[in-house]
Amino acid sequence: MNIVIIGAGASGLTAASNIRKYDEKSQIIVFTTQKHVAYSPCAIPYVIGGHIDSFDDIIMHRPTDYLKKNIKIFTETKVTQINNDITELTYEDKKGNKQNLKYDKLVIATGGKPLIPPIPGKDLEGVFKVRTVEDGEKILEYSKQCKNVVLVGGGAIGLELGSELANKGIKVTIAEMMPQLFPRSFDQEMSDKFQEHLQGKNIEIFTGSTVQSINGETKVESVTIDDMEKEADMVILSTGVRPETELAESIGCELGQFAIKVTPHMETSVPNVYAAGDCVEVTNAITGQITLSPLGTTAVRQGIILAKNLAGHEIEFQPVLNSTVSQISQMEMGAVGITEQEANKLGIPVVVSMVDSLSRARYY
Repeated sequence: MNIVIIGAGASGLTAASNIRKYDEKSQIIVFTTQKHVAYSPCAIPYVIGGHIDSFDDIIMHRPTDYLKKNIKIFTETKVTQINNDITELTYEDKKGNKQNLKYDKLVIATGGKPLIPPIPGKDLEGVFKVRTVEDGEKILEYSKQCKNVVLVGGGAIGLELGSELANKGIKVTIAEMMPQLFPRSFDQEMSDKFQEHLQGKNIEIFTGSTVQSINGETKVESVTIDDMEKEADMVILSTGVRPETELAESIGCELGQFAIKVTPHMETSVPNVYAAGDCVEVTNAITGQITLSPLGTTAVRQGIILAKNLAGHEIEFQPVLNSTVSQISQMEMGAVGITEQEANKLGIPVVVSMVDSLSRARYY
């Protein structure tokens, strides 16, 4: 049996490795557009901040490691077309060479792609996104010549990067369009603590604000936020990701509210085609509603479930709680479930308590 996996992120590689646990004979081929595999994007801010020595340290495995398991990975290679009627796809390498490949089972693990807002000036030199090791390397190198950086987006990556760049002596401004920082995971009271902590590091924060334009002739010179022009020589767009569903759509996979719709066995609506990771939607364990879970922990569990089902085991992926953790300088944070605001909107009664405590034993 020929099993082809499109995507070498957490779900794709987990699926590949676990399929091999149960199936020693099938051919497993993985395609990725990226140069590196088996790394954690969550670690990128900490390499930039110097807590981790180099980007090589966050790359856990190389394609040669998977080849030892008889899993072949094509890096810097794009699947350009799928013809599911004849179970064949076309792929193109970085040199433009195209080839066709037959498959028996197809796994779509295309993940998410950075959501780039249509801000005038977004294509200027000095504007970066944060998704891959290559993105991190570019940000680290470019930041060495910068004095003022504006981060667009107040989620985990934006706050972590802002803190690390401020530690380097760079003047940092964070602009978030929602009324609070980290709005998806934390209540206002906790968000206020994050904001106070960051402001204590001389980071300027705008919430409920609009980035109207990134200004400059050929490279970033300033950013306009709520009609105020802020000096900047670098802009980092940490505005989230959206599911990468184009290939799935091209072969008729049914989409749900947000992404690819799958069964609890990770099957799409198209026979012999599975999907997992950031490109699929999930069910929230508390509300029962359809949602997204762009987290490595979710992707890994889905990859395992998918592999077991491909191997003939009847096992279902369960609804998610979207547990998340982060660290901003010395402040650690974690969240699970839904926020008080979301519970109130859904009419779910909540009990709120605030406790001051330590996150580790006092002798550390």
